[in-house]
Amino acid sequence: MSIKYTEDHEWLNIEGDTATVGITHHAQDALGDVVFVDLPAVGATFAQKDVAGVVESVKAAADVYMPVSGEITEVNEALRADPALANTDPLGAGWFFKVKLSDASQTAALLDETAYNAFSQNA
Repeated sequence: MSIKYTEDHEWLNIEGDTATVGITHHAQDALGDVVFVDLPAVGATFAQKDVAGVVESVKAAADVYMPVSGEITEVNEALRADPALANTDPLGAGWFFKVKLSDASQTAALLDETAYNAFSQNA
């Protein structure tokens, strides 16, 4: 298990060739109360940095970008039913989707927790 972060404020929990993806504490703090999420379809494939979904809050809407290339294997239906999970538990029950990595080498360029924390303090 390895957790990585992107400069677009997504996190990935990588286990083998699959990653669980969600938004970070920083992202949900900036958005405010999340009221809607648009999740990708299971089976859809995306290239790294493609828009894979949208998260809407009372303040703004933001795209959710694919942190790595791959195929969506699962989406969090609980999040669709209760978007506030993105606020209350963004690194746990508020995950967005799972992706089967098509190029695991892309994870090498992602940030570790220390680098992400330094980046997000200046964001």
